[in-house]
Amino acid sequence: MFNGFFHIREPGNEPVLGYAPGSPERAALKATLEEMLANPIEVPMIIGGEEVHSGNLVDMRCPHRRGHLLGRYHKANAAHAEQAIAAANEAKREWAEMPWDNRATVLLKAADLLAGKYRQTLNAATMLCMSKTAHQAEIDSACELIDFWRFNPYFMTRIYGEQPVSTHQVLNYMEHRPLEGFVFAITPFNFTSIAGNLPTAPALMGNAVVWKPASSAVLPTYYIMQILKEAGMPDGVINLIPGPGPVVGPPVLNHLDLGGIHFTGSTQVFSTIWLAVGSDIRKYYSYPRIVGETGGKDFIFAHASADLDVLATGIIRGAFEYQGQKCSAASRLYVPDTLWPTLRDRLVDDVASLKTGDVCDFTNFMGAVIDAQAFSGISGYIDYARNNSGLEIITGGGYDDTEGYFIQPTIVLSKDPKSKLMCEEIFGPVLTVHVYPEAQFEETLTLCDETSPYALTGAIFAQDRKAIVKATRALRNAAGNFYINDKPTGAVVGQQPFGGSRASGTNDKAGSWMNLERWVSPRTVKENFLPPTDYRYGFMREP
Repeated sequence: MFNGFFHIREPGNEPVLGYAPGSPERAALKATLEEMLANPIEVPMIIGGEEVHSGNLVDMRCPHRRGHLLGRYHKANAAHAEQAIAAANEAKREWAEMPWDNRATVLLKAADLLAGKYRQTLNAATMLCMSKTAHQAEIDSACELIDFWRFNPYFMTRIYGEQPVSTHQVLNYMEHRPLEGFVFAITPFNFTSIAGNLPTAPALMGNAVVWKPASSAVLPTYYIMQILKEAGMPDGVINLIPGPGPVVGPPVLNHLDLGGIHFTGSTQVFSTIWLAVGSDIRKYYSYPRIVGETGGKDFIFAHASADLDVLATGIIRGAFEYQGQKCSAASRLYVPDTLWPTLRDRLVDDVASLKTGDVCDFTNFMGAVIDAQAFSGISGYIDYARNNSGLEIITGGGYDDTEGYFIQPTIVLSKDPKSKLMCEEIFGPVLTVHVYPEAQFEETLTLCDETSPYALTGAIFAQDRKAIVKATRALRNAAGNFYINDKPTGAVVGQQPFGGSRASGTNDKAGSWMNLERWVSPRTVKENFLPPTDYRYGFMREP
């Protein structure tokens, strides 16, 4: 037993490397990209620490180079899901009893491994598998995941340090037990950092996990598992089973040992999962914890006092970085009529300068959307805009899937503030603009709040402080992450805890102690030093 107080210092955020021409990180990343492109790999399932091969292989291809094979992965079926549950339940017995400082050490070591020897491996896998630029990969698969793995152990100490008050004769203390059963982590294609955080956050708190990654982003998850293994994660604590949700999901969701679900993905899938769990809640040993971050119809709201340069930059970056495939990406824009003519010209010029293409060419600002289904859905919205008299495509509108799933950054003007494109999540590089009369600023704030069922991110651009105060108040419930004079994307671990409510999820704030608290079940212990020896109370004595 370790006789000492183990302290985890408050970490700082991982510095973002620039990848400028001539820099060592640029050379290292370029070399890793070439090596990965030249050497396709076969990705197994990992169950109980063992590589499992189903023989049912699925191609992994670059979205921006449809013809290039990155490798293949072994697809899981229902039987593999059952094996993963059994492995998690077995591993949890010892993992849950392991001293918390040892569990923390695994993630702290993983963070250092990722910051060093694995940085460009995970960045390259993210770029090639998900069509992210070098910068988008760096802030995601390197910096944000490193931050999760350093901040979460620190947040854990804050949770464990939360203790009740004791009195003169009574000692009260609380332990934060892992949940009973296993946790099911379901991760999205668009962020490697989320893919790495969703299984490891519950694991840090003593839980064992069954992990189903997005089928279009399996390659980075394989390297995450390698990092965790090298960092000392015991076999079976996290079990990787890539496969289709309708096949892998039911045996997991119907298992009586299901203790929790950690999800990021679409609102439709999340609500379906919730319905499946709630339809017969009595079958579980305990009520499963359900934590989910889903979609958004995120807004930028411009006031007449907004700085044009700041506003235009926030719009371009907020709407079109990573092809708009961020749940936080700006998808609707409200602009006063007095500002719109100048802003329109600026946006048209800026969009014309954006380069779209292969992410291995570092001069490109955008890559391809993730797959054929996304390409079809997004291009369908563009076609709808092209054929609707109430909508005007003011720039972009082109798309081509000959070599990759490329869609031009597109801006659509909508006369109707509640048109299809103003209300529905598109999840692609399409921004819809509604121009409002400057005098109707407050009325349009109300309109913004009531237009979308989502409430994830939003931003106000203004220099007039009264306008900022009014917008912050009026849009209080419209966004779980609200930005003033900044784009509505790019939340940083420890600085802007991330999550939204309404149709956007449970708002359990990844990147803070609030998320970790969902993966424990507290037990309060009272120890009486001087217990009573007679059942009679003083008031019962005869006078």
